Amino acid sequence: MSAHNERPDELIGVPRTLTADAGAAGQRLDQWLAAQLAPALSRSRVQALIKQGAVSTNGKTVFEPKHKLAAGDAVTVEVPEPEPAEPQGEAIPLDILYEDDALIVVNKPAGLVVHPGAGNWTGTLVNALIHHCGDSLSGIGGVKRPGIVHRLDKDTSGVMVVAKTDHAHRVLSEAFADHGRTGDLRRAYVALVWGVPTPAVGTIDAPLGRAADRIRRAVVPEARDDARHAVTHYAVEERFGEGRKDFAPASLVECRLETGRTHQIRVHMAHIGHPLVGDRDYGQAFRTKANRLPEPLRATVQAFPRQALHARLLEFSHPDTHLMMRFEAPLPDDMEELAGAFRNS
Repeated sequence: MSAHNERPDELIGVPRTLTADAGAAGQRLDQWLAAQLAPALSRSRVQALIKQGAVSTNGKTVFEPKHKLAAGDAVTVEVPEPEPAEPQGEAIPLDILYEDDALIVVNKPAGLVVHPGAGNWTGTLVNALIHHCGDSLSGIGGVKRPGIVHRLDKDTSGVMVVAKTDHAHRVLSEAFADHGRTGDLRRAYVALVWGVPTPAVGTIDAPLGRAADRIRRAVVPEARDDARHAVTHYAVEERFGEGRKDFAPASLVECRLETGRTHQIRVHMAHIGHPLVGDRDYGQAFRTKANRLPEPLRATVQAFPRQALHARLLEFSHPDTHLMMRFEAPLPDDMEELAGAFRNS
C-alpha cells in the first residue's frame, strides 16, 4: 500500500505495512519509504523514525536508514504519538533555598539538566519546578512555566534563581544579561583545579567561541565572527600537595564571573593551564595526573564522575521589592569528599 495523500495524523499509532516492488530493490530504506509516505512524512522524519526503532522489514527492526531493500520486502512503520510540546510536571525532589510569589531559588544537584531538550525531554529542573510550583506560576509569555534566566551545566551543582512571573523574568533576565556591571548581581563559583594558578589572584580576559565540534567552547581570536567577550576573576583559596615530588598538586579556586558564557570557567581555567579535576571535555590532557597521586586519593579522583565545579554564591536585587538577596550553598558531598581526600593525603 501507499500512504500518498494521507495526513500525518492518520499515520500515528497505526502500523502500516508496505511491500517493496522490483523497482525498490537496492534502494535505501529511508529514501524509498519517504517516497511512499510523501507528503505525510519528510525524509528527515522517516530517518528519525528508523533510528528510534519504529520501522521493520520482514518483522525485524531496522535502525539503519541506509539499509538496502530487496524486492518483496515487507516494510512496517508505526509512527508514535507526538511528545507534548510543553514540559510536564514531575515529582522530582528539590533543595529549595527560598521561594515567594515572584521567584524560587534552588540548590541544583549535579546530574540534573536544567531545561528539556534533545535527549532530555523529561527529568529536568523545569519538569520539577512545574510540578512543585503548580498554580503559583502566573505565566511566562502566556504559558504557565518557570522562567529560566541563567543556567548551570548538567554536571555543575549550586545556586540558581528561577522566575515565576513575567515581570520577574524580564527584570532578572536583564540583570543576568548585564552580568552585574551596572546593577546588583554577583555570582561566585568554587572549582577544584589541577595545579596552583600563579598569581594566586588574577583575571582571565579571553574571548570564547565555538570549538571544532560545535558543542565545546574554546578561546578564539577576538576578530572571529563568533568571538564573545569573556572575563573570569579567580582567587586561590586552598593549595594541595604543592612542592611534593610524589604528588600532582591541585587547588580550590573561587571564580567570579564578569560575563556568563557557555562553559566559561571550565574553558578559562584550562586556558591558563589549570583545568578542573574531572572535566572530560577540557581536562583530558591531565587525566594522567591522577597516576601521580597516592592511594586512596588516586582512586577517589579517578572515580569522580564530573567536573569539580559548584555555584556557591548568588546575590541579586529582588525584582519586586528591590531588596538585595544573598544565597549560598555549601560544597555538595561529592566535592567535599574530593577536596577532603586531597587535603588529607
